[in-house]
Amino acid sequence: LDMGLKGKESTSNALAVQLDAEGKVKYDMIARQGHSKDKIVYSKLSDLLPVEVVSENDPSLEKPNEEEVEEITEKTRLALQKLTNSKIAAAMPVRCADKQQPAQFIRYTPSQQGAAFNSGAKQRVIRLVEAQVDPMEPPRFRINKKIPRGPPSPPAPVLHSPTRRVTVREQKEWKIPPCISNWKNAKGYTVPLDKRLAADGRGLQQLHINENFAKLAEALYIADRKAREAVETRAQLERKLAQKEKEQKEEHLRALAQKARDERAGIKNVHSSSDPNANPDEHEREQLRQDRHKERARERNLARAAPDKRSKLQRDRER
Repeated sequence: LDMGLKGKESTSNALAVQLDAEGKVKYDMIARQGHSKDKIVYSKLSDLLPVEVVSENDPSLEKPNEEEVEEITEKTRLALQKLTNSKIAAAMPVRCADKQQPAQFIRYTPSQQGAAFNSGAKQRVIRLVEAQVDPMEPPRFRINKKIPRGPPSPPAPVLHSPTRRVTVREQKEWKIPPCISNWKNAKGYTVPLDKRLAADGRGLQQLHINENFAKLAEALYIADRKAREAVETRAQLERKLAQKEKEQKEEHLRALAQKARDERAGIKNVHSSSDPNANPDEHEREQLRQDRHKERARERNLARAAPDKRSKLQRDRER
């Protein structure tokens, strides 16, 4: 069966059962399979909680003492001062060479001893000096080369509540209407007017009419009614004046017609015949004209009444 043989690779993906500190099976090994050791994999509910809640008694979470605070503060100050000095020196147009550190002496004892080695000396003293750096020398290496980042750690799992059946009301509430434009219709679709109004968002607005609009409408209505009454009164007065003027014109025309008929019939005007002493000849002619008119009227009446009596009356007049 070749059981327990070393050097033979296994093709199985089965994992060995491992237990945690409490003696329970560590099922998170299934999630860690195929990942590197340094990769963080969240597989438990406790991984979602902050560190302060999970490990309250952790010594790393305790408040540091004054010595540690002073030490960290001094390190931070020196680091910031170094960064500031380097930036100030780089911004200066002309700068001197950096100050070199003092030389270091190192005692060296070779492992091979003898007259043939190391010129017969048992020890040597090495003087270590920092090399001089040219401040105007350009950088030798590219330090702005971008290196692709490695794969990040998997995100924390999102715990969902158990699924529920979606009701019809929730489906209608979650339904998103399609975008309808009032300006562009590239495909030439026929969109109903109610859908256009719904997409316009007018139904979502609540109209609030100010009470001053009602006052303004009432004032305009009263002003319009008074204006109509004034126009009607003015029109009635104009009609009355026109009627009176028309009656006067008709009366004048009637008088002119009566005067013309009287003149045609031979009757003198009353005003002209009222003064007989003004013109005696004219008065006499007017009298003759009236007598003739009366005579003709009498003859017409006789001819109309009894034609037989006319001959008798005519004979009597001739006698």
